[in-house]
Amino acid sequence: MNDTMLADLMAYLDESPSHWHATLASAARLRAAGFGELQLDKAWTAVPDKGFVMRGAALVAWARDIDAKAGSPVRIVGAHTDSPGLRVKPRADVGGYGWKQLSVEVYGGALLNSWLDRDLGVAGQVVTREGAVPMAVRAAVARIPQLAIHLDRDVNERGLILDKHSHLTPVWGLGSPVAGEFNAWVAHQVGIKAGDITGWDLCLFDVGPASRLGAEGDLLASGRLDNQLSCWAATSALCASTEPAHGTAVIALFDHEEVGSESSAGAAGPLLEHVLERLALASGANRADYLTQLAASTCVSSDNAHSVHPNYPERHEAGHRPVVNQGPAIKLNHNQRYATTAAGSAMLQRVFEVANVPWQLFVSRNNMPCGTTIGPMTATRLGIETVDVGVPQLSMHSARELCGTKDPVWLQQALTTYLVGAF
Repeated sequence: MNDTMLADLMAYLDESPSHWHATLASAARLRAAGFGELQLDKAWTAVPDKGFVMRGAALVAWARDIDAKAGSPVRIVGAHTDSPGLRVKPRADVGGYGWKQLSVEVYGGALLNSWLDRDLGVAGQVVTREGAVPMAVRAAVARIPQLAIHLDRDVNERGLILDKHSHLTPVWGLGSPVAGEFNAWVAHQVGIKAGDITGWDLCLFDVGPASRLGAEGDLLASGRLDNQLSCWAATSALCASTEPAHGTAVIALFDHEEVGSESSAGAAGPLLEHVLERLALASGANRADYLTQLAASTCVSSDNAHSVHPNYPERHEAGHRPVVNQGPAIKLNHNQRYATTAAGSAMLQRVFEVANVPWQLFVSRNNMPCGTTIGPMTATRLGIETVDVGVPQLSMHSARELCGTKDPVWLQQALTTYLVGAF
């Protein structure tokens, strides 16, 4: 196992308490590797061979083979920056009975009980008339206390039932709620006046850092493994793939996957399509060349998979249940929840073999429908052969998730081989 790479992954996770910060963390690594930033709202008169663009909490980056012909294939790795959780509403100050609380909205399919009794920080971006300011308060700010068992005697027998609106309101102080108090606190954190704030996109996060677990240190626990782990792997792989063979290497880190991807920064939007077209035009391609390029290109959609759970083995398909630290899992679903075809699977298996990386297969039970990824959307929107893959993990969509320490490094190595085109 490469301890240096694992340490970099853990640093990336700690740098990324929100989807905004994950985008900034990737951008910082790209800049350090010599990638230049372009703006989507300006003409691309000169396109660097290594470059990237950002839109909101999404990022698309590329590295081009300068000797490649117009219309040469593109190899894409897709992932998403967002994770399920709790977002702070615009008028945040609520409470009662001597408690100050924060009004929050549940984002995506969060595992609600995992947010109880945790020390929570606040992170995201604050918007002013002059622009957006990143914010991350990594100290404990709020907490959602669970009802004591003395007041909920049969909770262990009937299971915990949470009302999304009534039971997930964090406490963050004592006294009566004061309108504008959270706004003033946010302004103080970022060093501006309260009246300068016009809005925010803030989320809560578990303040505990990424950590290694187990007697052998072979487990990794952190918030947002789904899917910042894949964002790190894609970014790291592209930084190591600055001389791709016979084409262009691209990573696309989208926002809003957890809520359907239908946004200007989501996989269902035009961001990746527009960037690919602008790159094709910059290389001298015409429309026919561009369409030919898409048909010859491939995409690896990287999003974590479900490891077999030792306490619930019956929830997994017996012949296709991934095990932690035995390699990334190729994800298949004939109902198109994943985009993998037999041809796409064969291509990725070649990549794993060349990279000397073990791999597994994941298929859900017929009576246990799986989630979905950006893969089917990318395949549908662009007509690109797409294969879904992911690191096996437990506690998916929890405030804090668990995976192995070997699988992320193997994923990065495989994605590097794929982006370089050495397979």
